[in-house]
Amino acid sequence: MSYGMGTPPGVPEVTPEQLEAALVGGAPVVDVREHDEYEGGHLSGATLVPMGEVVARVAELPRTGPVYIVCATGARSGRAAQWYRAQGIDARNLAGGMKAWVAGGRPVVFGPLPG
Repeated sequence: MSYGMGTPPGVPEVTPEQLEAALVGGAPVVDVREHDEYEGGHLSGATLVPMGEVVARVAELPRTGPVYIVCATGARSGRAAQWYRAQGIDARNLAGGMKAWVAGGRPVVFGPLPG
């Protein structure tokens, strides 16, 4: 079942299975949802960078290796990944977003940002 609204052209998509494997290796994940969405369930270790802060916080992303971008359905994260790629970052979009992640029975963390 597809949950996403389509990833923009030129943006690589990854499946929840592929992201899960990348996370084992410590891959960075950026969650572009809002604070309340993040608190309602996010990937362990995901950095929250709401869409409105993507441009201002671009320096926080690594410039080497893939960076995985997630949102609720893959639409916002697809747009963010497209912009990040234009900045030279190897951004990849989670197809179907957190809805697909959760539908696959994968773990989520609840609550606010630590600290």
